[in-house]
Amino acid sequence: MEQQSKSAFIAIVGCPNVGKSSLLNRMVGQKVAIVSDKPQTTRTRIMGVLTEGATQLVFLDTPGLHRPRTRLGDFMVKSIGEAVSTVDAAMLVVEPNARVREEERELIAQMKHSRMPAVLVINKTDLVKEKTDLLATIAAYKDEYDFEAILPVSAQSGDGVAELVEELRRFTFESPHFFPDDTVSDQPERVLASELIREQILHVMRDEVPHGVAVVTERFKEDVTTAGEPIVRIDCVIYCERESHKGMLIGKGGTRLKAVSSAARREMEALLDTKVDLKTWIKVKEDWRNRQGLLTGFGYEL
Repeated sequence: MEQQSKSAFIAIVGCPNVGKSSLLNRMVGQKVAIVSDKPQTTRTRIMGVLTEGATQLVFLDTPGLHRPRTRLGDFMVKSIGEAVSTVDAAMLVVEPNARVREEERELIAQMKHSRMPAVLVINKTDLVKEKTDLLATIAAYKDEYDFEAILPVSAQSGDGVAELVEELRRFTFESPHFFPDDTVSDQPERVLASELIREQILHVMRDEVPHGVAVVTERFKEDVTTAGEPIVRIDCVIYCERESHKGMLIGKGGTRLKAVSSAARREMEALLDTKVDLKTWIKVKEDWRNRQGLLTGFGYEL
């Protein structure tokens, strides 16, 4: 007898830089969200899809909750509230820390308001030296909310992730699958291309410039080379807020932009499993993070 299909939408919430995107990538078994050690790397809700047999889990990776200082920040915070109010369960991801942050209390308040079933996920356990540190974290959070489960994991090593997925299966209900079974993300390939470039900028730059950068894919075309080999031709524009930032992004003799583009192209080729011809340009749009028309044009619209 064929098994009845089941599904659930799960929001991944937490403060910036706790490893939400790394955990999403680990759970679905493929890179669907960019990762860096900088806070606020994730700007929009990103869906990752894990289908195992009759069960489909749809994860919504949300931006880290922070105090917004721009319209872009307002958009990011609003997207968290939207996610928490429209899913079947939530994962609150925290670090092994015995102090509950105020931003986490705000997220817990949203979950209480929605009466949201939730699990507490303590990430980065590979960095825990003493078991008492983990016990102190559990003690700090267990009185804040009636969590369905508390699970220590490491997105870096994969420890505990299989157990986490098994726990999340409890939230599924009888339903058709919302995505084809081979889907891993709702992100169009052209959006993933833009994000891979932004990821490399985050890795290369060590100042405030990355948060003032947006990337738009203007062309994404499947083609063939003169030798008849398949190739994808991608044109991307990197927008920054100041002329001085443009110079910093280009680097001396164009070395920095070349390094970013080369690394992003390798990531794209791995993702698309084909050769990629990538061209990048940099343009200045002053104060774009506070200009609603530009935010909408760059894809930041609920």
